Amino acid sequence: MELDIQKASMWKRISAYLFDALLLSIVIVCIAWLMSVLFGYTEYSEQFNDIRSQYELEYGVDFESDLDSLTPEEKAAVESAYEKFTMNEDANYAYMMMIILALAIISISILAGYFILEFIIPLIFKNGQTIGKKAFGIAVMRADGVRLIPAALFVRSIFGKCVVETMVPLLILVMIFFGSAGLLGLIAVALIGLFQVILIAATKTRSAIHDLLAYSVAVDLTSQRIFDSPEALLDYKKKIHAEESLYKER
Repeated sequence: MELDIQKASMWKRISAYLFDALLLSIVIVCIAWLMSVLFGYTEYSEQFNDIRSQYELEYGVDFESDLDSLTPEEKAAVESAYEKFTMNEDANYAYMMMIILALAIISISILAGYFILEFIIPLIFKNGQTIGKKAFGIAVMRADGVRLIPAALFVRSIFGKCVVETMVPLLILVMIFFGSAGLLGLIAVALIGLFQVILIAATKTRSAIHDLLAYSVAVDLTSQRIFDSPEALLDYKKKIHAEESLYKER
């Protein structure tokens, strides 16, 4: 006997996702701001910009200028100033620290946000419900109808949603912003997004990467029965099978 899964409607899932994404963004930004203050990111950023401004003033140039629009003399001045700027040890150290701190702050903030809203809260609410899912009557269970255990919820929320679907693409984008990753980085981000869309469109349960990793599915809590254990599911199937057999004998 195959369990009839009452999948949550797409509009409910989208609404819950947007609600959770808003809350998650607020939490992540707050944590990131606090960490940037504690780790001194602003100080390194200001130091880098101050040194940059000093070279611009000294050589009378603007590093943001379009070189093609400058005269040969102006272009030579910009190139000379930039060469000196890139050789400044303090500027290089400040820039390196900006990259390191940016990656650390983003990673820790995202991880903390997901841990609170996508793991701790569902453990409290039960049935894999985030605040958004609870508001729209959505639950998360194993694809066979059994309640998710904490380990499976951790895989779904932290490894699937946080690491694979969020942190990897975002960190690649940060590296692209700082010039550490180019076209290959953009291709990698695009492929991850495309793979996600294909999975949602092609799978029977409209599952994303995190659902496949955890063998989970989002269901309508008002109409879906969720079993506490595989044994409870087996007992239910036996009961239904016995009732069907008794009905056929009559």
